[in-house]
Amino acid sequence: MSDFKLVECPRDAMQGLHHFIPTQLKTAYLNLLLQVGFDTLDFGSFVSPKAIPQMADTAEVLANLDLGNTNTKLLAIVANLRGVEVAVKHTEISYLGFPFSISETFQQRNTHSSIKQSLSVVEEMLSICAKNNKKAVVYLSMGFGNPYGDEWNYEIIDKWADELTNKGVEILSLADTVGISTVEKIEHILPKLIARYNHTEIGIHLHSTPEQRLEKIEAIYHSGCKRIDGALKGFGGCPMATDDLTGNIPTEDIIRFLTSKGEKLNLNMEKWDEAMEFSKKIFD
Repeated sequence: MSDFKLVECPRDAMQGLHHFIPTQLKTAYLNLLLQVGFDTLDFGSFVSPKAIPQMADTAEVLANLDLGNTNTKLLAIVANLRGVEVAVKHTEISYLGFPFSISETFQQRNTHSSIKQSLSVVEEMLSICAKNNKKAVVYLSMGFGNPYGDEWNYEIIDKWADELTNKGVEILSLADTVGISTVEKIEHILPKLIARYNHTEIGIHLHSTPEQRLEKIEAIYHSGCKRIDGALKGFGGCPMATDDLTGNIPTEDIIRFLTSKGEKLNLNMEKWDEAMEFSKKIFD
């Protein structure tokens, strides 16, 4: 078993596309990714179809996934309690992900609620997840700063990390929604979080410009983070963030880097290559 939990994020890759991807095509792509051997597949979201029309068919996609020959766990994003209540009814889903922004402006843009209101949602979500055999993954969104002029500093990260872990969050993923993280920030924040919350799984979800992605992957690795999100070919971004989107960290770059360090990832690279080829039907 690999020490690293790689989270593949086709949901993040697809959600901002303007043309609707047919459900059958989405399902075929996800079924290929399920055979690669990732720890987790961030496959869809239970949010307003008006906000994210691309994910309107998440329940239908889920019903057609082949989960019989995979150990990969499914993660679905939710943005409010309505989404939580829908998602927990699906026994196939292991994780519910919630974007908790430390930027008030982005929290309003992304979930139409304040940070204070979102904290209440997280509390209720934790309770609902516990009763339905699910785990919550809370993304500390805009964790490296924001483009809106909202206050950001290391103390704010510490404050919200304390608040969320004290409420029982077991998986906390630091998210750079607009690609403004730096090597210096990664190496300052991640090791401190990992050391301070040794009973909490600390993950990272970065967006990046192509020229910065490799140095960021190296910074993640040297920071000791073992839960890393990526998306095939670096597709995607958050349509609620800015109009000038940066892509996800390419999963193939993460795989290549970790393999070069001698890490055993136990992935089926033939299926990965098939997924890479199939992705052209969706993203090209």
